This record gives sequence, C-alpha cells and structure tokens, in this order.
Amino acid sequence: MKAHDKQKRMRIYFTGVGGQGTLTATTLLARTALQAGLDVVAGEVHGMAQRGGVVESVLLLGGWRSPKLDFGEADLLLGFEPLETLRGLSYLRPGGAVFSSSDPLPPVSVSLGQASYPDMAHIKEQTRLVAGQCRFIPCRELGLQAGSAQSGNTVLLSAVCASGVLPFGVDALEAAIKKYLPAKLQESNLKALELGKKVVA
Repeated sequence: MKAHDKQKRMRIYFTGVGGQGTLTATTLLARTALQAGLDVVAGEVHGMAQRGGVVESVLLLGGWRSPKLDFGEADLLLGFEPLETLRGLSYLRPGGAVFSSSDPLPPVSVSLGQASYPDMAHIKEQTRLVAGQCRFIPCRELGLQAGSAQSGNTVLLSAVCASGVLPFGVDALEAAIKKYLPAKLQESNLKALELGKKVVA
C-alpha cells in the first residue's frame, strides 16, 4: 500500500460526452476524496466547452483559492471518451497524467458523415506528447463485463486510484461506492472496481 500525501494539491479535469455519466463519476470521486479527509472544491473550466453534448468538470483537491482551471493547469485528465481526451489536452500541464477510455462514442457530426473521427493511434500519440503518464483503457467493454456500460466509468476511476496518482487508493473508492451508490448499482460498480485494479496491476 503506497503512503498517500493527504495535503497533495491536485487539479483534475474530467471530460466526456452527454449521457455517459461524467458528472456522476465526478461526484463519486469528490465524495471519495472527502471521505479520505481531503479538502475538495468543485471547480469550473475556463471557457466551458461550447460543443454540443460535451460535458466537462473540475475537482480541486488540497485547498485552492480559485475554482477556475485554465489551460495547462490540470495535473490529471480523466477522459471518458477518447476524442474528448484529445480535445481536452490543452488543459493538461506538461508531464501531467491522463487516464482515458479507449472506446469511442463518435459525435453526431461523425455519425452524419460531416466529420471524421481520428484513429486511436493518433489520439495516443498526441496524448504522449503532453502527458508524463497515460493509460487508455477499454472502459465501455469492461463496464459491460461488469454488468453495465455506465460502470465503465468506475473502471476508469478505479484504475486511477490504483495507480498511486491520487492522494488516496482504491479502498477509499470502494467505501464511497458502498456508502453513496444505490444498492442496485453496487454489484456492477464493485465488479468494475476490481477490473480497474487489474488494468493497472
């Protein structure tokens, strides 16, 4: 078990598409951090995405005066959709960490043939140019294995907690799932938690 620095200050940027549960995942991680005794502030993104269907959120851990996140300031980027991870890279500080789903949910413009979706090799290559640490995880696929596509978000959160990047571990996330998620969602999310741990092991 790694020793976690409770006073570690971190800025976390979340990005995904509507209907994926990005804000639910943000809330779960915020509750996990609060349970672990950290000072948590829900921040806001400077110039929130104007693109339809994009969901962005920010958590600041360890005491910050301003809730605003500007370009190049996030220590950690959590991407629930790979194209949004690519688009959100401008918020990551050089050398920061990226944990992203590798399962695409193409936007409407791509579905309608008005735009093309970049291939995963390009997304990974661009991410590695900025990030000191990055992991792409088939979250949707693993979520379905655990019992629901939505629990893929917990796979991602669990992988981050298991990686040692955050000032708390998977045990804190597990406690928050048991305390805050409705009973009917717990089984699939606890399975997803185990799958996320395995990804990093």
